[in-house]
Amino acid sequence: MNEMTLARSGYQSSIATTGDDRSTEYRIFARVTQELSTLDEKAPDYHTKKATALHRNLRLWTLLAVDVANDNNQLPAPLRSSLFYLAEFTRHHTAKVHAGEADAKMLIEINTSVMRGLRQQATAQGEG
Repeated sequence: MNEMTLARSGYQSSIATTGDDRSTEYRIFARVTQELSTLDEKAPDYHTKKATALHRNLRLWTLLAVDVANDNNQLPAPLRSSLFYLAEFTRHHTAKVHAGEADAKMLIEINTSVMRGLRQQATAQGEG
């Protein structure tokens, strides 16, 4: 099995055991966003934690991009397109953050916006 297949199977099994899709997605975004938000430049392990948080965020967005690019994805085409664009933007911005040319605030804002949308959708559907 390749890494993407393992990641998908892990994601699928977590949905089955922890709840509906939207709450699972929300929790994953919340966890990754928390890692980015709590980075402390003064901490001795800052660079390691920064690299780890950026890597996890990028993996999340890569999986999301693969999912919305799938023809079987049932989200509306405009939303799929927007999410794919955000995944590409995230990839480029992450490289800038790694290089010290930008900070992670924009990534945090994007994730927070996605979380807000997931929460609104869950509320509208009566999930939470």
